[in-house]
Amino acid sequence: MKNLDNSDKHLLPILPGIIFEKLNKKAEKFKFIGGGSFGRVYKAALSDGEIIAVKAYRVQGSQYEEAEQLKLLSKNTSVNMPKVLFTHEDDQTAILAMTFVDGQNVLNPIFLLKSKRQKQKFAEDVVSGMLEWHSVTNDKFGSLSKPAYDSWYEYYKKEKQEPWLKALKELSNNGKFSKKKLQLLIEATELFNSLSKENTKPVLIHGDLNIMNIMADTKTFELTAFIDPCGSIWADKEYDLFQLRNMWGDAYGLYETYKRNYETSELTDFRVAYYASMNEASMRLKGGLIMPLWEDLNNARLKKEMKKIREKM
Repeated sequence: MKNLDNSDKHLLPILPGIIFEKLNKKAEKFKFIGGGSFGRVYKAALSDGEIIAVKAYRVQGSQYEEAEQLKLLSKNTSVNMPKVLFTHEDDQTAILAMTFVDGQNVLNPIFLLKSKRQKQKFAEDVVSGMLEWHSVTNDKFGSLSKPAYDSWYEYYKKEKQEPWLKALKELSNNGKFSKKKLQLLIEATELFNSLSKENTKPVLIHGDLNIMNIMADTKTFELTAFIDPCGSIWADKEYDLFQLRNMWGDAYGLYETYKRNYETSELTDFRVAYYASMNEASMRLKGGLIMPLWEDLNNARLKKEMKKIREKM
């Protein structure tokens, strides 16, 4: 996969032509509305009054993966999600155009001022939408289109754990990843692999349902949409939970609300912490942005959960 220039200087001159080619409509105005680990998103006003969202990716091919994920996820939740309008790729760009959804992402600090009752109602609505995905099952674990594993732990070991640790070791040897952080992940992996493993069903997951990808009305704090799936696969449901604690998700009780509404295992807190730290470290391998603050918070939580497990052993 090729890394691309998704700066305003590169994109803004060419986006109108791409939109006209795909939709036969003129784009009259663009506004940058946000960006995450893998792309930048623009709000575009079209000549007929329609408002759309256009996402430009840092890594080529990402637009096709997200389009596939959006189509399947939106069919299986009652929460509003963007509808795919078109994808585009050339040597310099990777684009996904979607319908525009209302609301602000919950990373906005204004939502922290909402009442306890509003936060609880919001958490219940988020979890309800998430549970709709987790009720959709499959025979195998793995990618949406070609799941091939009978066991979640086999899938995670072969597709995530082993390749990620191998690559992170190479980065560490080249001075590009902390040896201390690497050692924590190695020790946590040994503990993870030594613990009992439940027979779980493959369920549909969003893969990145953190507060940046949950939209709400700024006045009422009503849930308005889920956006930006990343890594949506057929997985153990616990693998979908670590993002609920990312950033200040705990301020809304998202993770705890899920655990109250859905049965989880005795080892869930440790596994969720482990998945979070592994995923954050893997951003170095995927072309995503590194967020040291969240990485440090995840690692601190992982150390705490590892201590609890070892005290029980």
